[in-house]
Amino acid sequence: MRAAAWSLLLPTATSYEHGESHPPLASPGSRRRGRRNREIGIVCGVVTVSETSAEKDAAERAAARHREATAALLASYSALPPGAPVRLAKRTSNLFRFREPAPGLDVSRFDGVLHVDPDARTADVQGMTTYEDLVDATLAHGLMPLVVPQLKTITLGGAVTGLGVESSSFRNGLPHESVREMEILTGDGRIVLARRDGEHSDLFHGFPNSYGTLGYALRLVIELEPIRPYVRLRHVPFRDAAECMAALATICAEREHDGERVDFVDGTAFGPDELYLTLGTFVDDAPELSDYTGQRIYYRSIRQRRVDHLTVRDYLWRWDTDWFWCSRAFGVQKPWVRRLVPRRYLRSDVYWRLVAFARRYGLLRRLGRLRGMTTRRESPPREDVIQDVELPVDRTAEFLDFFHREIGISPVWLCPIRLREGQKWPLYPLDPATLYVNVGFWSTVPLPPGQEDGFHNRLIEDKVTELSGHKSLYSTSFYGQDEFWRLYSGGTYRRVKETYDPQGRLLDLYDKCVRGR
Repeated sequence: MRAAAWSLLLPTATSYEHGESHPPLASPGSRRRGRRNREIGIVCGVVTVSETSAEKDAAERAAARHREATAALLASYSALPPGAPVRLAKRTSNLFRFREPAPGLDVSRFDGVLHVDPDARTADVQGMTTYEDLVDATLAHGLMPLVVPQLKTITLGGAVTGLGVESSSFRNGLPHESVREMEILTGDGRIVLARRDGEHSDLFHGFPNSYGTLGYALRLVIELEPIRPYVRLRHVPFRDAAECMAALATICAEREHDGERVDFVDGTAFGPDELYLTLGTFVDDAPELSDYTGQRIYYRSIRQRRVDHLTVRDYLWRWDTDWFWCSRAFGVQKPWVRRLVPRRYLRSDVYWRLVAFARRYGLLRRLGRLRGMTTRRESPPREDVIQDVELPVDRTAEFLDFFHREIGISPVWLCPIRLREGQKWPLYPLDPATLYVNVGFWSTVPLPPGQEDGFHNRLIEDKVTELSGHKSLYSTSFYGQDEFWRLYSGGTYRRVKETYDPQGRLLDLYDKCVRGR
């Protein structure tokens, strides 16, 4: 997942096209079926309508507040002593490069949706806005971001500077590809407006995968797409990784399966011979709705059901409730424990805080003992293997064979990605003509006798490079400097860094992502 989890971790459906000007209304019957909850209320029967004068006035007031917040942030940045480290004081994080707490710039005033334009299908959003808040604001207009990363508290700015993927990425690419413009606080203390074509296009194209080392996105304008109220899921089983990847390539190319349109695709590998592709399709009606926000667990349903239906909101957050499958580390997948936990605590950000607390106070080994991973007599060292990597679809089966044999973590998440446009993004140079598969795995594994921390991660890094893949940098990396800059376009990075942060007030990408500074 991106960022990842921790584990011990009234037209018919076929008549709808994404280019339609408005999503169709849900039928009255569909509104009566299933749960009557706020998620359904957000999306059922909503059409894209022109904004009212009151909405325009609200947008103007929000823009004024944003300008005030920007001026205050600039003053705070200018007041930092020369050479002082620059960090953001954020209330959420989904990174797995843990550092000691330190003071940071207060960006709490940059966490709102400034404006949703249903006619233009765009949203004007502050950079620290969580996708949870962004989705709620856009669903109210019958729209959604083109790519919604899996975890509620991932921020829009974080997804753009650090990459993000989800099951719409086979047709919509990565989050930064739907950005129209960005307002960025640069390392040299300027605020620049970066667009695809313009004075700061070098920063616009260099920003993805820079992880806050070139600047911080304070405001972004992004594209939106229309939705329908429900998503129909089909869980298609496979017994062989090569067969699964061949089917995935065909489905992504044709955007249909068995004559039914496919709007979303991801997959789960429970082992070398048990894989599933989950195909999602927008629909107007649902015979019944499943609820995986309480006692039932989504990832288990993949093995148990062939067809399922969720509201759009529940579909977008299907992985958040149990942090994919990693909530098992905290025992909350046990029925008797789960009944005692209020729904509001079944969230990825709660689990992340527990992990951060445990790491800080040395509680992880005790937690492992409670789960039976180690005994009091013997506590072998374990290595964190928390990564997302992208492989060409025709090399993914080979990687999975290696991974099951050498690493042994399961389940594994699979998500196809094809860049939306025919251009490369220099700091994460995926080939626009290639379908990639994001492979996500988040757990710990025992170190072999005599091996040091990083042994398994380095095996993975070497294999990914061998197979012409790429690795996301949200977690720990072990590359040497020369290799790192060869993989992540060091020449381009240094040119952009020199332009927008010549004094190096922000961390260097290698220092941040490999050295953990």
